[in-house]
Amino acid sequence: MGVVTLDAIIAAVGEPYFRDDSVVIYHADCRDILPKMPQVDLVLTDPPYGIGYRHGARRNGVKLGMDGESIVGDAKPFDPSHLLGQQRLILWGANHYADRLPAARGWLVWDKRDGVLPDDQSDCEFAWTSFLTTARLWSRLWRGNVRTGREQAEARLHVNQKPVALMAWCLRLDGGMGAVLDPYMGAGSTLLAARELGRYAIGIEIEEEYCEIAAKRMAQGVLL
Repeated sequence: MGVVTLDAIIAAVGEPYFRDDSVVIYHADCRDILPKMPQVDLVLTDPPYGIGYRHGARRNGVKLGMDGESIVGDAKPFDPSHLLGQQRLILWGANHYADRLPAARGWLVWDKRDGVLPDDQSDCEFAWTSFLTTARLWSRLWRGNVRTGREQAEARLHVNQKPVALMAWCLRLDGGMGAVLDPYMGAGSTLLAARELGRYAIGIEIEEEYCEIAAKRMAQGVLL
């Protein structure tokens, strides 16, 4: 597969919400964008998967976002079928919709406790991959505002935000240098990780608030 350029993406999809030399961001429903888009080297994303309890505020049984609003797409079970046309995928939270995915041996595990005592938050998170043949483990403390390493400097900008270092680890496991797509971009951690590693990245996000946040992070060139 040849490296897909950002110009090729824009020619196929249209003008983005934001672009720089390494990143393009689209404010859209990814299901409208993906049929127009050429194959990318890797899809790396953490989609909304419509589960019940999660740590954080709720109103009338509905999980709330950072600003008190419900999260778009999280009210029903996630269907990944629109992503499966891409050849290489890493899908976080896939244990919640594994029955809708092909069987796989190469799961990723993020140990979020990293040795600290358990609490009411999940001890770990899982990602399904379409290409790895063995499980891989990444350990880094991430318990609300209690974190270690570079994550201490990362502002919490999205209720389901992933550490930039976690997404960079995923990209290193992939081993490629081609374009990375995050169709559920959120605050843009995947895009920051891709840029750190010298890869083009495309982000798609249905909520304009997070498009603005991600674009600001890209423009600032920092974690915050």
